[in-house]
Amino acid sequence: MNKFHGTGVALVTPFNADGSVDFDGLKNLINYLIEGKVEYLVSLGTTGEASTLNKDEKKKIWEFTAEINNGRLPLIAGIGGNDTNVIAQNIKDFEVSGYDAILSASPYYNKPTQEGIYQHYKALSESSSLPILLYNVPGRTGSNISAETTCRLATDLKNIIAIKEASGNFDQFNQIMRDKPADFMLISGDDPVAMPMISLGAVGVISVIGNALPKQLSDMIRLCLAGDFAKALPLHLSLIEFTRLMFVEGNPAGAKAALKHFGVCDDNLRLPLVKVSPAIREAIIAESKKITA
Repeated sequence: MNKFHGTGVALVTPFNADGSVDFDGLKNLINYLIEGKVEYLVSLGTTGEASTLNKDEKKKIWEFTAEINNGRLPLIAGIGGNDTNVIAQNIKDFEVSGYDAILSASPYYNKPTQEGIYQHYKALSESSSLPILLYNVPGRTGSNISAETTCRLATDLKNIIAIKEASGNFDQFNQIMRDKPADFMLISGDDPVAMPMISLGAVGVISVIGNALPKQLSDMIRLCLAGDFAKALPLHLSLIEFTRLMFVEGNPAGAKAALKHFGVCDDNLRLPLVKVSPAIREAIIAESKKITA
């Protein structure tokens, strides 16, 4: 599964002013990221505003993404939710060719126990013909996948191949690295901590800021994976303020503001998300110019 080493980008979903999916913008984005030398793409994760897309829209986006990518990079589809039976059926019904794996966030709002989380992913594993990446993001889901549960899933279910970890808990990262099977991958789910996570043994990042700065981020990640942290550090430090601005008024509003500045796609979002404020927009543009000068 070395295809998931390096920089993956959780694609934003471009929208037109009327709220419809902007497929021209999505085509521009996919080509922009491939030209930026990222290693793989994630379609319809949280950053893709998947929770505001209906079933037909999702299918069209997955098909279009696979068509435009045309086998150039590995593809991951985000399929998650909080009803295990529905998600399992959605994964079973997933027929879009050109995808290499499924990324599925732990159930939100229900706040299951660790046993509930284990049984949830066991059901998904049994329904999937593709490898599965766990996604731990307690800030959004309201519950944490413990290191013990992660390693139990990794050991028991061979098609669960990785975890996108966005808990921010380095003690948890340490435990996963110590106890996981050798071939199970720890992937950073947070741009700001990708570099230190790689120093622990993570194999890369699934990124938000990579939408806007694919070359700058992927260059830094490749240096880290090569063990050249001295060269990577200045690049990491140069991205800190840009990364902060990406999230200060919510994701993916910041990324879309940057993408509009770079001429890739517009910055429309679907409610309840809204565009960044004028002050943050100006700060994003200023920082973008500084980094790309």
